[in-house]
Amino acid sequence: MIHAAVILFTAFALDLLLGDPQFSFHPIRLMGSCVGWSERLFLRLGWSGLVGGTLLVFVTVSLLVGIYATARLVLTSLQPWLATLLDVYLAYSCLALTDLLKHAKPVAGALNRGEVTQARRALQKIVGRDTSNLNPEGVARGAVESVAENFVDGVLSPMFWYTVGSVLGHLFGSPAHTVAGISGMLTFKTISTLDSMVGYRHEPYLFFGRPAARLDDLANFIPARLSLPILYIGALISGENARGGLRVSLRDRLKHLSPNAGHSESFVAGALGIRLGGPTIYKEATVDKPWLGDGDESAGPEHIQRCCRLISRSSWLAVLLMVVVLLLSPVVLT
Repeated sequence: MIHAAVILFTAFALDLLLGDPQFSFHPIRLMGSCVGWSERLFLRLGWSGLVGGTLLVFVTVSLLVGIYATARLVLTSLQPWLATLLDVYLAYSCLALTDLLKHAKPVAGALNRGEVTQARRALQKIVGRDTSNLNPEGVARGAVESVAENFVDGVLSPMFWYTVGSVLGHLFGSPAHTVAGISGMLTFKTISTLDSMVGYRHEPYLFFGRPAARLDDLANFIPARLSLPILYIGALISGENARGGLRVSLRDRLKHLSPNAGHSESFVAGALGIRLGGPTIYKEATVDKPWLGDGDESAGPEHIQRCCRLISRSSWLAVLLMVVVLLLSPVVLT
C-alpha cells in the first residue's frame, strides 16, 4: 500500500504546484464530453425517466472506468512505470484544491480594490447563482460558500474514494490495489459530473437526473461528515474559532437543502463568525436557503482569504490522514 500512498501524495503535491492541468485531454473534460454525448443520446431515444437516468449512470461509469482499465493494461504490458504515470496523472486531475483557491482569491482582490463589478464577474466563474446584483457582502458570502462546499466535493471525497478503493483492493487480494483506488476516484468524479450536468429539479431532468443526484448525495455522505473533525483541527492550526465552527455545524449542518453541503459550510460560518446561505438568485428561480451561522460580522474579502487558508490547511490534514490509512491498512487488515 506504500505505492498507493505515494501516488495520492504525489497527486496532491502536483495539484499544489501546478494547479488544474490545462491539457486538451483533461480527464474531467473528457468525462464531461462523454456524459454530454450519452445524455443527448438517451434523451433522443426517449429514455428520460428513472430507468434512462439509471442506465446513463451505469453506462458512463462503466465506459470511463473500462477505458482506464484498458489503457492501464496496455501501458503495463509496455512499461510498468507508464501505468504508474497514468495513475498519478488521473489522481492529480481529480483533485481541485489549487484551482478552487485560485478562482476565489481574485474575488477577494477585487473587493479589496473596491471593484464590485469585477468581483461579481470573478464570482460568476465559480457559482451557479446570478451575481449581477449582489452587493459586496453577497459577493464575499458567495465566494466563501463555494470554497467551503467544494472542499468536500473537490478535495476530500476524491481522496476518500481513492483510499476506500485501494483498501478494498488490498483486502480482496488484488496486487494492483491502485487500480481499484483510481477506479473509485473516477467513479466518484463521474457521478459528480453527472450530477452537475443532469441532476436538476426541473424537466426534462426531474426524473432522468434523479439517480445521478441521489448517488452524488450518497457518495459525499461520509466525506461531508468526515470534514467536521478535519476542519476542526484545521481551524485550530489556522487560528480560527474551532469551537464556534463545531457548535454551529452541529446545529445547522442539516438545514441546507443538500444533505451534505451544509456540513462544511456551517462549520466555516461558525469558525469565521459570519452567516452563510440566505435567499439565492439562480437563472431558474430564487431559492430561499436557510441561514447558516449566527455571526454578526458582515462577510468581506478578509473572510474569503481566511476561508482559503482554513481549507488549504484542512486539505493537508485530509491527505495526511488518507496516507496514514493507506500505510496502516495492511497491518490492521492482516
